[in-house]
Amino acid sequence: MKDRYHRNMNMLSPEENESLRSFRICVIGCGGLGGYVIELLGRLGIGIITAVDGDVFEPTNLNRQLFSTEEEMGKSKAFAAEERMKKVNSEVTVHPIRVFVTEENCAEIIKDHDLVVDALDNMAARRLLEVHCEKQRLPLIHGAIAGWYGQVSTILPGDGTLQKIYPSDENKGAEAELGNPSFSPALVASIQVAEALKVLLHRGEILQNKLLTIDLLNQEYEIFEL
Repeated sequence: MKDRYHRNMNMLSPEENESLRSFRICVIGCGGLGGYVIELLGRLGIGIITAVDGDVFEPTNLNRQLFSTEEEMGKSKAFAAEERMKKVNSEVTVHPIRVFVTEENCAEIIKDHDLVVDALDNMAARRLLEVHCEKQRLPLIHGAIAGWYGQVSTILPGDGTLQKIYPSDENKGAEAELGNPSFSPALVASIQVAEALKVLLHRGEILQNKLLTIDLLNQEYEIFEL
């Protein structure tokens, strides 16, 4: 569609914008974070997005998950991502995979991508994902949310960042304990997509070996060296 990417210009060069069509990004999780991540990547013009999630929509998702509607209850989150992108940007291909990431399938799911986005909600799966991204030399953009709070880090092969952030499962209940509103995943996902774009285009300063923490209750943003 003519002028679809007109507003990308000046921020990106025409050559950079055109190059986005060639990238393949794997998004693990299509819920609160993942829905916004996929939406933003697709609107940017990333050529191929693999959307991975074994879950279906339920009423508790309606307060924050972009692809969740009353009509979508009981339907696959991964397939909803594909249907959404057909309406938003038909130039983008979404490959839905309706599974949860496990030790047995992770390597096969993420292979042949340029970058992986962590939109998961549990520590064990995140650490598993980091291990397999390390093995395949893939950049991983980590994001997490809980209530008013969020965090983002960009993980390149060899960094071992999640092992530093999550040495154990002690924070596994943070999301359930603090809840999740509509705005936290939208903000964290936006930062994740900005980090992904910078990694792919080799632009700007990324959050490598750093953890950006976000406190929306007090509007405090801090970057910690890891």
